[in-house]
Amino acid sequence: MTKAQKGIKFQHNKSGGSPNGLRKERRPSSSESNVSDPASKEGRNGGAVEPPKSEEQIKADREKKIQSIITRTIWTFIMIAFFFVAMFSGHIYIIIIMTAVQIISFKEVIAIANVPSRARSLRFTKTLNWYFLGTTMYFLYGESVVYYFKHIVLVDKVLLPFATHHRFISFMLYVIGFVFFVTSLQKGHYKFQFTQFAWTHMALYLIVVQAHFIMNNVFEGMIWFFLPVALVITNDIWAYICGMTFGRTPLIKLSPKKTLEGFLGAWIFTVLFGFLFVNLMARNKYFICPVNDLGATVFTGLECTVNPVFLPRTWSLPLTVPYVPSTFEIAPIQFHVLVIATFASLIAPFGGFFASGLKRTFKIKDFGDSIPGHGGMTDRMDCQFIMGFFAFMYYQSFIAVYKTTVGGVIEQAITGLSPEEQIEVVKGLSKHLVNQGIIASSVDTGPRLNLQAVHCTMMDVSHILRFLDTLSFRLHLPSSLRIP
Repeated sequence: MTKAQKGIKFQHNKSGGSPNGLRKERRPSSSESNVSDPASKEGRNGGAVEPPKSEEQIKADREKKIQSIITRTIWTFIMIAFFFVAMFSGHIYIIIIMTAVQIISFKEVIAIANVPSRARSLRFTKTLNWYFLGTTMYFLYGESVVYYFKHIVLVDKVLLPFATHHRFISFMLYVIGFVFFVTSLQKGHYKFQFTQFAWTHMALYLIVVQAHFIMNNVFEGMIWFFLPVALVITNDIWAYICGMTFGRTPLIKLSPKKTLEGFLGAWIFTVLFGFLFVNLMARNKYFICPVNDLGATVFTGLECTVNPVFLPRTWSLPLTVPYVPSTFEIAPIQFHVLVIATFASLIAPFGGFFASGLKRTFKIKDFGDSIPGHGGMTDRMDCQFIMGFFAFMYYQSFIAVYKTTVGGVIEQAITGLSPEEQIEVVKGLSKHLVNQGIIASSVDTGPRLNLQAVHCTMMDVSHILRFLDTLSFRLHLPSSLRIP
């Protein structure tokens, strides 16, 4: 007969357990437990239930809840006012805000990972997290700057090497961090260090990479930033209203307060809101024009060739319906917004459900306390990240108009042609403009060009002249060759 081993304890079910000490009911896993659910605390210490609260405790809890609602409301209005002031002040301020959101959200997600006490003394753990964040942001920001402002960075003597070799530089920066991580591995901490490495990369993808596409939306036009944000907020509001009004059926276990009726009701109201709201935004070029002036505000506006998707078109019904007009005028963007609003209503909320599951895994209520009354920044942005990512992909796939740009032509000329060939391009374009009567016929098309007599009245011609002047600057030609 084997002896019972010392130091080993068996859990017994005190409420009718079996003689062999095994529990009849399965113990809930950590993923099923809810920190804020008092029922999960019942049954501990022999199934004892917490005594009812006194009147003073109930009154204190009520006052605390009221104070929390007041704080939440005040900071909601502060954030709304700050957001609109930044958006109307210019695109650069939205970029700054998105940068801050990335950094704060990354910090909150990294901080929730449990760090064993014996691993807290490890050097360079936090340093590597921030190094990979900096490297990722350098790569993504650089990609955006080179793509949208190539007509500026490619003609600057200092910025040109960084622009043409940007991806290689970014890759080598990452490799340096990777090598440093491998050399910092210590025996006994391998599991923790590799877990941190994987956790950091997950946070970079879910937060920084998705936020990068949101910033690209800003460069493509303020509407592609503001519309997805407004749709998610509108859906959240209507989901709450519909759920409180006639919600009965639970939607998902991760968020017990979400109801199917609120989910579907919010979809309908969000689609209606988007259909009307996008029609108002499409009338202002500040919202629909891509960024060509970072100093522009809602008062100065922007000028561009409007994307046809914003121009109203006449549509005809295939069938004649009594008392219904057979033709109507609607901009194509109003049909596109039906798809975008549907994603904001049916798919984007799963970003919030994902965040709820993550918080339950680590048994926390909020990701942080960076916003008083609202929790952390990640708590407010969980749906916005995936929504902004979708808006960028949808715009690039179905709405964007691809055409040759001044920056694209300059990039091809500088990176693909020798200085002699670039001079030939300048001479050839100058001769073409002379033959078209756009610039004075007295302009010399020889090696020493004189473009001071330029008189431009057409947008396309101004682009050509800008291209000529940029190449002249790049080739270090005399200042007399440049357009004043």
